[in-house]
Amino acid sequence: MRFLLVGVVVLAACVNGDTGGETTEGTTQTTTRGQTQATSPPPGIPPAPNVPASSLSVDTETAIDDLLADVLTTDWDVTRVEALVDAGDARTAWLIADLLRFYQRGSETESLASAFVDLTGAEWDPNEVEFVWASNHLIAWDLPAWDGYPEAKRRIFGPLDEIWDGFFADDHHIDWRLVTWGGVAPDTRPLDDNGPCPCIPALDHPETIDAGSGDWYRDRDVVFGVVVDEEAIALPKNMMEVHEMVHVTLGGRELGIPYCTLCGSAQAYYVDEVPGVDRVVLRTSGLLSRSNKLMYDHTTGSAIDTFTGRALSGPLAASGVTLEQVSVAASTWGDWKESHPETRIIAEDGGIARTYVEDPLGGRDAAGPIFPVGDVDPRLLSQDKVVGVVKADGTSVAFPVTETRAALADGPIEFEGLTVRLQDSIRVYDSVGRELVSHESFWFAWSQFHEGTLLWVAEEAN
Repeated sequence: MRFLLVGVVVLAACVNGDTGGETTEGTTQTTTRGQTQATSPPPGIPPAPNVPASSLSVDTETAIDDLLADVLTTDWDVTRVEALVDAGDARTAWLIADLLRFYQRGSETESLASAFVDLTGAEWDPNEVEFVWASNHLIAWDLPAWDGYPEAKRRIFGPLDEIWDGFFADDHHIDWRLVTWGGVAPDTRPLDDNGPCPCIPALDHPETIDAGSGDWYRDRDVVFGVVVDEEAIALPKNMMEVHEMVHVTLGGRELGIPYCTLCGSAQAYYVDEVPGVDRVVLRTSGLLSRSNKLMYDHTTGSAIDTFTGRALSGPLAASGVTLEQVSVAASTWGDWKESHPETRIIAEDGGIARTYVEDPLGGRDAAGPIFPVGDVDPRLLSQDKVVGVVKADGTSVAFPVTETRAALADGPIEFEGLTVRLQDSIRVYDSVGRELVSHESFWFAWSQFHEGTLLWVAEEAN
């Protein structure tokens, strides 16, 4: 990797240092969330700048080529940024935001920030991290890019890692406007290599113990529980905050279980019966999209949307693969083992002789999202926790965790043909009693992947 950047402050997504995300068809960056100018920006965001619908001008193309000629080296020529501003195409603000991710100190940051303001008319907020502020404006505006934007962005990201370069080379569904660096390198280790790495290290087939031997974990602490064919496992949250990816064998099936700490979302995917590949090996790529980690398959090099399981690049995307999900229950260890007395839990040292502290993240997200998320559906706060499901007809529904748990003390909730019950966690059933796949996440993440989701509110329980 070529992460030898002078004057860069790395904002990292993980305890050690984390996209899937919203997608468009193909590599053409035509917006799918709006028109060329947002009609009603969220509070605090000014109206979007007008942008041309035509191809880039010759002056703009020349300015981009000059700006990226020796990008991310120790050489910096402010006149190249000024030439981009003089060309006057606000679409190139996407490149400015990309560069601000890597230049977070000194004159480089000042010139890029000034260029962003000049191109978009936004008023700079000195209290914000520059690349987060800039990206949040662009995403909220849903500002279009131009057809050549992915290749321009590849000139920044591609040389840094061959895994990332492969995503650009075989891209099917990635909206590159939304992708940024999470501050860490990709996990390139093969399956069952649990050795150290300069990455967020997946934990493959960890040692597990029975519930009776799991008293090392406090009953009040959170686990992520999964059941396949009546076989249950509990994954301690503090371990998942370190590894963000676990592979287990459960009920005779192979599962990959990513945890996006930034989204508050643990999900479980079958990885052993995927068309065109013997098995998928899920790994963290080090990239993010709207604060959602982008995972990839080590076997084929295909990028996969962590939140939906949809393959975005590579052979898996070409085959139209979307990984099948299994419900993940966010529960306490006490409640989980009471409901599932035969459950197993990961051994205290993970089977790798590692010590796990109680709070690996140290309150990292207490002040809100630390990476760009854009505009957030205002019906809830961005980090309110919800349990989400998708009905058979494609309708998505979300249940705020705190309010739902309180209402369930009085019995099941009926909403939109669904029945919600409190068991080992919040469980959701359809009209014929079948459990729907569910998982917990922060509201900003659920709502951005399921725009227009139906939201249960406490008043509707009466």
